[in-house]
Amino acid sequence: MAVTADQEKAVLDKVPTGLLIDGQWRASSSGATFDVEDPATGRTLLTLADATPEDGMAALDAAVAAQADWARTAPRERGEILRRAFDLVTARADEFALLMTLEMGKPLAEARGEVTYGAEFLRWFSEEAVRTSGRYSTSPDGKSRLLVSKKPVGPCLLITPWNFPLAMATRKIAPAIAAGCTMVLKPANLTPLTSSLFATVLQEAGLPAGVLNIVNTTTAGDVTGPLIEDARLRKLSFTGSTPVGRSLLAAASKNVLRTSMELGGNAPFVVFEDADLDAAVTGAMLAKLRNMGEACTAANRFIVHESVADRFAAALAERMETMTPARGTEDASKLGPLIDQKSRDKVHELVTAAVGDGAVAVTGGAPVTGDGYFYQATVLKDVPRTSRIMQEEIFGPVAPIVTFSTEDEAVELANDTEYGLVAYVFTRDLNRGLRMGERLDTGMLGLNAGVVSNAAAPFGGVKQSGLGREGGAEGIEEYLYTQYVGIADPYAS
Repeated sequence: MAVTADQEKAVLDKVPTGLLIDGQWRASSSGATFDVEDPATGRTLLTLADATPEDGMAALDAAVAAQADWARTAPRERGEILRRAFDLVTARADEFALLMTLEMGKPLAEARGEVTYGAEFLRWFSEEAVRTSGRYSTSPDGKSRLLVSKKPVGPCLLITPWNFPLAMATRKIAPAIAAGCTMVLKPANLTPLTSSLFATVLQEAGLPAGVLNIVNTTTAGDVTGPLIEDARLRKLSFTGSTPVGRSLLAAASKNVLRTSMELGGNAPFVVFEDADLDAAVTGAMLAKLRNMGEACTAANRFIVHESVADRFAAALAERMETMTPARGTEDASKLGPLIDQKSRDKVHELVTAAVGDGAVAVTGGAPVTGDGYFYQATVLKDVPRTSRIMQEEIFGPVAPIVTFSTEDEAVELANDTEYGLVAYVFTRDLNRGLRMGERLDTGMLGLNAGVVSNAAAPFGGVKQSGLGREGGAEGIEEYLYTQYVGIADPYAS
């Protein structure tokens, strides 16, 4: 059943429209506001406070003031807050899913999947909060004792992207809470509503004032720049484009901040001649069309053995043609809009350039007429290897296919990029699959699987796809530092 206007209004009415600073929702110090639009219609959903640099500094002041008490809070209590938040988000899954669909565009079924995925970070790190252990040992010469412990790094600046409004927030906030760090969160101004609603859940779960502060702003550099330069800030976590990540890393170097950077991707999807083609096509649909292709983990380059390339292209196109573009709240929706006009224009520019280079559109290849920023699910074959679409992140529902003849050639093509976030390989040969894991320059590999994201697994890349890991046992380590205390020999006279 399609969502009604009353249901949409009910969930929007629950979203705070101010900035969260020291536990209070308040207007911008300048009184400025900005509109958040529905990408399926272009209509305004809500008008939010637009933070100033002064608001950003007030948020950091609150985080600094709360840090000492929060670090001393018992790990069990921090974990229980996260567990309560998990229960509350799960109980309100329909609200969060609808809100994400409204502000980001994804179909409701996908949004519900993100709620499940995003909430799992809360449950996972609620359990990790009590597992940060150190060690006590005797030095090799026996003359001293070594006490090693883990401590929270301190106030953090978290910058999240627009494409996964809940999961990108929980993936950063949950380990920071578990570790005992306070935070200033700067959500993407295209999709800030989910973060604000989630903050109300954390307040209800018992998170103390000042531990999480939120500054929505349309002038990100003006607001976050002074925070990064402030010596009281001790960590920066960013998810977004590689060019912006490089700039932030340069700024963070001044105060030698701990950094976590989850940056761009150009994921290869390799299909060998012995692959189960039905499974490969199903995997391709997941890897390509999750979030309308607007994901750093999205399969960007389809590298298919020449003997099965035509069959794979035809089968994938057949599946793509079933993806009905419609507003995510509609029953018929299989493919939501792209986030804005600029994004759709870029996707079409890449497709047009590829066709101009000699690629053939098996299906799709054009924007959808009418309201919103929809683009047809598209399959391109015979794509030249030098085409721009093989080098740049598409961030849209477009699958370009190139062919290969040998394993060495597949590896060369897959590694021919500055990025190394994730790769996908489909083959029935286990040894080949293991070889590809060793030979591909990638932080993650989906072997006969089109989805790799999991709260229990370390998410992150190599090369210019970033630094650090989010999720898994590794995720909390990004928010902790190691302290060593040398103790004199207790047996010395």
